[in-house]
Amino acid sequence: MSEEEEIEEIKRKKLMEIMRMQQEESVQKKVEEEQQREIIKQNILRQILEPEARERLARLKLARPDVAEAVTNQLIMLAQAGRINRQITDDELKDILRRLTSQKREIRIVRR
Repeated sequence: MSEEEEIEEIKRKKLMEIMRMQQEESVQKKVEEEQQREIIKQNILRQILEPEARERLARLKLARPDVAEAVTNQLIMLAQAGRINRQITDDELKDILRRLTSQKREIRIVRR
């Protein structure tokens, strides 16, 4: 290899290293933002749900993460809009879950 080729190879390696580092920083930043959003969600839920209701929601998240996420997002939106002005009890959360799951379970089959 000539000197010019060696210099070009060094430049290319350095550029690749810089690009890799930027990509890692970007991924790390996204992870930190996601963690921050999750902390904010948990704080809001702590304010609007009684402890028993929070426990129920945590158990639901293990069994049916999609339903738990939908309920969580809905409760947070209502709280941010000012429509929840007291803590939700476990019985009220059960009622919300019943209504939500009964709506999704309705299946209609049409034969033609």
